[in-house]
Amino acid sequence: MTRAFISYHHRNEQKIKEDLLLINDAYRIFVDCSVSTGDIDEDLEAQAIRQKIRREYLSESTVLILIVGRETQYRKHVDWELYSSMYNGSNFGRSGVVVILAPGCESNYFTAPFEEIKNTLYPNVKNWISIDSRVDYESRYPYMPPRIIDNLMKANSNISVTNWSKIQENPEYLRLLIECAHNARTNSEYDMSRPMRMRDHYPN
Repeated sequence: MTRAFISYHHRNEQKIKEDLLLINDAYRIFVDCSVSTGDIDEDLEAQAIRQKIRREYLSESTVLILIVGRETQYRKHVDWELYSSMYNGSNFGRSGVVVILAPGCESNYFTAPFEEIKNTLYPNVKNWISIDSRVDYESRYPYMPPRIIDNLMKANSNISVTNWSKIQENPEYLRLLIECAHNARTNSEYDMSRPMRMRDHYPN
């Protein structure tokens, strides 16, 4: 099974992560490599936290599952996990990325970079369009972390975006999303130009 790291806002989306793991227990879709609450000492310096997450957790995974809630985009740890997963390092390569929009953040739009995903998850969609405007992406996905928007705008990032309700509809969809991300990871090209977030920053 594919080894996956779940990135999420621990305070707000813990229940979604737990429900995701219950689905995984029933369907045996992936091996969970994510960080649990309390695994990382928050008193460590930022560089030490990044290295610990990367070496002890991300290095074991090949796919990052990002759960997007209303405040996920403001969380520094989420941004560090995204950056580290996209980074093609000497000790381990980049991971594939699957984005799941949490309840309350779901969209009428979705992103499907592979024909198999289009045909299986969205068989009734006949006319697919590509967009290249950041404004359009931010309008469609208002809670999405900026680093994901950066990469949705980049060709060959191969990032899938779907709603949590779609996974609940059929957990086998999650298996397909993860398998496609895993298989395409070495060919995925990410925009790494954005500096890592150094602090949580919520709008006033």
